[in-house]
Amino acid sequence: MSGHSKWATIKRKKAAIDSKRAKMFAKYIKQIEMCARTGGSDPDGNPALYEAVSKAKRNSVPADNIERAIRRGAGLDSDGAAYETIMYEGYGPGGVAFMIECLSDNKNRAASEVRVAVTRNGGNMADPGSVAYMFHRKGIVTVPKNEKATEDAVMEAALEVGLEAVNDLGESWQAVCEPSDLVPVKNALQSAGLVYEEADISFIPSLTVPVDAPTATKLFDLIDAIEDLDDVQNVFANFDVSDEVMASLG
Repeated sequence: MSGHSKWATIKRKKAAIDSKRAKMFAKYIKQIEMCARTGGSDPDGNPALYEAVSKAKRNSVPADNIERAIRRGAGLDSDGAAYETIMYEGYGPGGVAFMIECLSDNKNRAASEVRVAVTRNGGNMADPGSVAYMFHRKGIVTVPKNEKATEDAVMEAALEVGLEAVNDLGESWQAVCEPSDLVPVKNALQSAGLVYEEADISFIPSLTVPVDAPTATKLFDLIDAIEDLDDVQNVFANFDVSDEVMASLG
């Protein structure tokens, strides 16, 4: 499975205890503003906003902050920023390809900060399109494992509404579908009594690059540096880390 998926799981555990929590709050708020601006302020009629709000609540973002972000995004308050989504591409240690998703109100600032973070941590920026073809845009629903939430249960619940694959992430299942099928798949899992942890649009690599422990350490440092930037929302990479390598990293 994707090493980056494993790293994402580790980060979710760290986020509750490390000093980056405030930065994560800011990223959730920015995403809520963007979703409200593009799809309206009603979460029931705006699936992207619903998921952004749900993720923020799961990560203990205060309700008042969420409500203010929705109002700013919907234009009900005058202090909302005009964010745009920007994608950057690059290569890291071991020839690993990555895509960086930014949400920014200043494209020049975002480009400069991303370039500095990448080059200072052993990576190189790439021309637009030179990396993107290695990834497919997919809907992802993460379902924590339990006695009821087995691989067969996830498959049976959503196969008829667009589920394409179920990947094993160790402590959870990753249900993969087309972006347009994300809401039906999520709803089907809920109807079957399966609790999901996250539902997002992601970029899945078509091929992965296996890496050893030293390279994995460098990649994790690179991703950490990129994700520490205020404008960065997500980093997608195509490396694979074996369970043995992950165990050796502690």
